[in-house]
Amino acid sequence: MKKSEAKIRIDKLKKEINHHRYLYHVLDRQEISEAALDSLKDELFKLEDQFPEFVTADSPTQRVAGEPSSQFSKVKHSQRMLSLNDAFSSEDVFGWLERLKRVDPNAAYDFFAETKMDGLALSLVYLNGVLETGATRGNGEVGEDVTVNVRTIESVPLQLASEGLSKQVARIEVRGEVYLSKTDFNKINLEREKAGEPAYMNPRNTAAGTLRQLDPKLVAARNLRFMAYALPTNLGQETHAEEHQLLKELGFATDPLAVTCQKVDEVFDFFEATGKQRDNLDYQIDGIVVQVNSTALFQRLGVVGKAPRAAIAMKFPAEQATSIVEDIQIQVGRTGVLTPVAHLRPVRVAGTIVQRATLHNVDEIKRLGLKIGDTVIVEKAGDIIPDIVEVMVNLRTGKERPFKMPKTCPVCAEPTSRQDGEVAFYCTNNDCLAKQREQFYHFVSKKGLDVDGLGPRIIDQLMDADLITTPADLFKLTKEDVLPLEGFAELAAENLIESLNKARVVPLARFIFALGIRHVGEQTALDLAKQFGSVEKLQQATPEQIETIHDLGPAAASSLTKYFSDAARQKYFNELIAQLQIQKPQQGASNKLNGKSYLFTGTLASMTRDDAKALVRDNGGQVLSAVSKNLDYLVTGDAPGSKVEKAMHLGVKILTEKEFLGML
Repeated sequence: MKKSEAKIRIDKLKKEINHHRYLYHVLDRQEISEAALDSLKDELFKLEDQFPEFVTADSPTQRVAGEPSSQFSKVKHSQRMLSLNDAFSSEDVFGWLERLKRVDPNAAYDFFAETKMDGLALSLVYLNGVLETGATRGNGEVGEDVTVNVRTIESVPLQLASEGLSKQVARIEVRGEVYLSKTDFNKINLEREKAGEPAYMNPRNTAAGTLRQLDPKLVAARNLRFMAYALPTNLGQETHAEEHQLLKELGFATDPLAVTCQKVDEVFDFFEATGKQRDNLDYQIDGIVVQVNSTALFQRLGVVGKAPRAAIAMKFPAEQATSIVEDIQIQVGRTGVLTPVAHLRPVRVAGTIVQRATLHNVDEIKRLGLKIGDTVIVEKAGDIIPDIVEVMVNLRTGKERPFKMPKTCPVCAEPTSRQDGEVAFYCTNNDCLAKQREQFYHFVSKKGLDVDGLGPRIIDQLMDADLITTPADLFKLTKEDVLPLEGFAELAAENLIESLNKARVVPLARFIFALGIRHVGEQTALDLAKQFGSVEKLQQATPEQIETIHDLGPAAASSLTKYFSDAARQKYFNELIAQLQIQKPQQGASNKLNGKSYLFTGTLASMTRDDAKALVRDNGGQVLSAVSKNLDYLVTGDAPGSKVEKAMHLGVKILTEKEFLGML
């Protein structure tokens, strides 16, 4: 950055930061998050450090001087360790309260609120007052036995402090959170930096990884800590507040900020107050947990899925930071969709470095009013997906540039088009190299032909060596073709050819899905396979015949008939099916689920979600991709997420995994 540009940027940053500081500290108002404001201040500090001649006394920087692991045996929990449903707004909290009152309208509700620590859930079992077992949460039913490592945690008593209580009940279970303090986390990273090792990203993952170390000496050196939050054993407690007091008497640290709230307004006050002091705590929290205080009422309200009805996690806003959009580039997908992607100045958000964020389509860019060169607020929704949520127009210099979708594909230079009624632009060239690569990735993926050991890296090698141009070419490969490629020895080449030969036998539904036809997903492919029974009949189907299938509309019908009528595609398509043994659909196991639709959310204990979907389809049912009024059943696993809330709102019946299996 030139000195003149730095001066302009510094002046604008100071003005913007002072504006938001005034709103927050004087008017008690916020237009942007604290995380975004901190990111602006960090940029200003670094610029002033680089150009000290522009530091002034009124600068904001001058205000202050100076699934269970196979490594451990399994432990079955005596009571299931439940997860919590999340609330992201006041509306979510009021909706939760309304549901409670519908279940028990005559109850007197008061609440207990405590911080939601971002650590690793742990169950401790004491026999006659002595620590017997320490186990991770696992899938809620079964966890990992990490007792040998738990014994190294100084804040976990090896013998309970209250002899009276431990003699009163022979077996006492305590639950809480294992965590790594921010102070100790920083010490660990400083030591790693000195040793030339990469820094760990965040305390939570470091704590989880440490607790699963096989060497207890390493665990002891990390100084893990434990904070108790639950006492499943009945020691006479009538409220959750009393439960916390008993935990203290037993010798455990509990949340020092926790409070009893008579009204919901007090819960919101606690939420706001906790958020403001969040950064000053020596441990990470991502919200608060609020629950019905009465133990008897809590139990009477019961469990929905794998979450107690009487408790909810109020989450803080997703972590945000500011960055600059240095460029917007186009990514071409397997169907030819052109997706604009923002290339950002690297910034740390929610513990990871973010350099790119999808902009979805030109309509989203227009909605944001985004230009190349803009300063933006970046958010990781659910701590996973980077998203641009706001453009800070006050920081513009006049050098920002508008973005326009290209008229030609950036990869093959062929024309792009936008169909009526759609927001997406498409590359019109079927032979576009970018589309071909993405189509190959999709074709061999797990839900496609499921070619073991053949992923994007090897596909790229094969394409770059001109060994494959269409999917049929994969099945013409020989060991001699593959051996010259980097990373391939005799055994690796033989294994790849063997995997391809195994993939030659493929069910019709998976084959249809693997073709990557627009608007044809996993369920649609299954419906088409059942309806037509063979590739030949599907090729000859008219749009009207296709539309007779339940939930298949004109878009899917048009896409299918267009695909099979494309003369240029027919040659290599016929070559492909000549290489394969496409299995016709078999009779399902039963019709027990006939006419019913299902959706799965969370992690299932006895099977994968794909296995569960297959069970539904084998028994005549249908799998949907989202919660809607057309959904009959939502089956919940561990950590089910927001789908449960939406299903409740729409009156969709919610099943546990056990209840679902019982239907079969």
